[in-house]
Amino acid sequence: MSDERPRVIEKVVIYVIHRGNLLVFEHPDVPEAGLQVPAGSVRPGEDLDAAAYRELQEETGIPARTVRLLGTARYDMGAYGRNEVHDRFFYIAELPSSREVDQRWAHHEIHDGLGEPDVFELYWLPLDTPGLATKLEAGQGALLREVM
Repeated sequence: MSDERPRVIEKVVIYVIHRGNLLVFEHPDVPEAGLQVPAGSVRPGEDLDAAAYRELQEETGIPARTVRLLGTARYDMGAYGRNEVHDRFFYIAELPSSREVDQRWAHHEIHDGLGEPDVFELYWLPLDTPGLATKLEAGQGALLREVM
């Protein structure tokens, strides 16, 4: 274990809600990444709200119109072998109930053209799924109770 202080990284985490369901995804090429919700790093100088909109679009292809801050939480990535701490800003994006959406779809995140795109398998899980908050990888379910 290093005595070096962990690097602090700002992240946005987005809960997309539609008709009582939460949008989740898995990485078919990296199954050990587990069940996740859209999330990502805030770029230097980037506004938090802008980061949430950008990450949501990049990871899902959904152009949400309403995204609002739910709260914050800190998460230590030491359990994943990383000497970093995430200061996470949790957002909620609610899609209109009248909007029709696919139940499952694949999306390719391009990463600004750097490297190979990640493939995500996106789908909806009912918010009342037992243990849903703990099923989300790396503490991403920390504020899920706020939308239930």
